[in-house]
Amino acid sequence: MSSAPLRADGLALSLGGQPVVAGVSLAFAAGEWAAVVGPNGAGKSTLLSLLAGLHRPDAGHVHLQGRAIAAWPALQRAQRLAWLSQQGEAEGEIAVRDVVRLGRLPRHGLLGMPDADDEAAVDRAMAETECTAFAARRLSELSGGERQRVLLARALAVEAAVLLLDEPTTHLDAPHQRALCRGLRARARAGVAVVSVLHDLTLALAADRVVVMHQGRIRADGPPDDADLRDILVQVFGGAFSIERVATARASRWVAVPSL
Repeated sequence: MSSAPLRADGLALSLGGQPVVAGVSLAFAAGEWAAVVGPNGAGKSTLLSLLAGLHRPDAGHVHLQGRAIAAWPALQRAQRLAWLSQQGEAEGEIAVRDVVRLGRLPRHGLLGMPDADDEAAVDRAMAETECTAFAARRLSELSGGERQRVLLARALAVEAAVLLLDEPTTHLDAPHQRALCRGLRARARAGVAVVSVLHDLTLALAADRVVVMHQGRIRADGPPDDADLRDILVQVFGGAFSIERVATARASRWVAVPSL
């Protein structure tokens, strides 16, 4: 996948003397939604931060649209790659719509003024995440789920070619989890490379591709229909669940069933 918009080659990073990511090579294609899964401490969030260029690896390289990610000027990189962290970096009394507008800063800069295209992108992102009804409220007034939807809207408003999301379903109820997954699939179909870290394995199995991490390494990588991938996924979680095919009104799909 030499033309993949996001590629990692031999990434390695140690923190506190302990290897967290070890020799990871991956390429993420335009038009694909990839879910990164694994047990706690597998290195998923650290890998995503390396892919976003937020940490410098001890070894290896990340390329964004064919260019070393560190070589991109910050503003240009932010136009091409949108990022949502697990914690979500927004606090205070700022109004919801102004938070989402921050996603357009890479387009017009700190001193620029949002134009009609920026406002239209903000409208689309807020509609997709169902934030429009509380656009004038302050972040401090929102529930955890509402706040998460605002932060998602901010990332979506960038309308970047690469979208990296770390635990985007945090605090979301079932209807909004469903809406998010459908939205990620739609963005992938529109040509975006979508990479999301997910703890909910049933949601992850709805992605086009599942990347299984364990102890900082990639243990499996492929579509949910890959039987070997499903076996390894169950194995790295210690057999805490089985993966079953379930028929739904739309189509059959794979689900994780806890082994209670």
